[in-house]
Amino acid sequence: MLTKFKKTSLALAATMVTGLALAGTVYAQQKTMAIGTGGTGGVYFPLGGAIANVLSKALPNTQATAEVTGGSVDNLKLIASGQSEMGFSMADAALDAFNGQDKFKVKVPLQTLLVVYPNRMHVVTVDGTGIEKMSDLKGKRVSTGSPGSATEVMAFRVLEAAGLDKDKDMKRERLGVAESVNAIKDRKIDAFMWVGGVPTAAVTDLAATPGTKMKLIDHSDLAEKMNAKYGKLYSPSNISKTIYPGMDKDNANTEVWNIIVTGDKMSNDDAYNIVKTLVEKKADIVAVHKEAESFSLNNQVQERSPVPFHPGALKYFKEKGIGG
Repeated sequence: MLTKFKKTSLALAATMVTGLALAGTVYAQQKTMAIGTGGTGGVYFPLGGAIANVLSKALPNTQATAEVTGGSVDNLKLIASGQSEMGFSMADAALDAFNGQDKFKVKVPLQTLLVVYPNRMHVVTVDGTGIEKMSDLKGKRVSTGSPGSATEVMAFRVLEAAGLDKDKDMKRERLGVAESVNAIKDRKIDAFMWVGGVPTAAVTDLAATPGTKMKLIDHSDLAEKMNAKYGKLYSPSNISKTIYPGMDKDNANTEVWNIIVTGDKMSNDDAYNIVKTLVEKKADIVAVHKEAESFSLNNQVQERSPVPFHPGALKYFKEKGIGG
């Protein structure tokens, strides 16, 4: 016969086993979701952090994390290898991946979840370098963005449209935006190229540096030439002189849209819930960076994404009366 003590011990053991089994079930249902972003000085990273936070709170049993990466090209390669579930990309880099060209040896089966915001190409210099226009970059020390970034992809196209040879006409560095800002402050480079949302924190830092006069070089006239070769991806754009401290005039530049993409493994339900959450919880993301204002339904047009929308995203758009 079992003593009272033994009965109690067995009951406790049974409760613990049941509890562990239930915990195991909950653990098994927990989804992890890695989001490829960019460097810490850009806009992808803080936006990605805000998105991860919103998704983790809104979607049951989901833990989303924002990963620091080299940028668009890295993000697309991480999706291709299954290391990330989703990531930010500029439209031009995504099209290269989708077609398996340039930096991509094989086609990446991408699907767009959301068109997010336009990226503006910043061609940045400071007083004392003698750079006033694109042709003045000849013979200078210029950073064209970090390896694995879409900044590098677009920078090469801007330089080509300006009639400059990226290898012969300049001493080229491959630095991210934060590293570029440090290098130009130390006068190790004369200019850098960065394509990102506005304001970009690292560029604001440079513009606000005492004793430094930052200048952005106009190049909006190059969009047409770039489109003639690479397809209708780029548009003339503008950075208002109110965006960065000390600007004397608006900057006429080029822009390309950013998209959030996934591979071909995400279910329709997951895609639907992610897109619905990002659109409907937009205010929480805007609180981190104002570029999230563009996470709107009227931006969800295929012309802004060279990659097809995910069927789950299209389902949500259709419910909201948007054609996709």
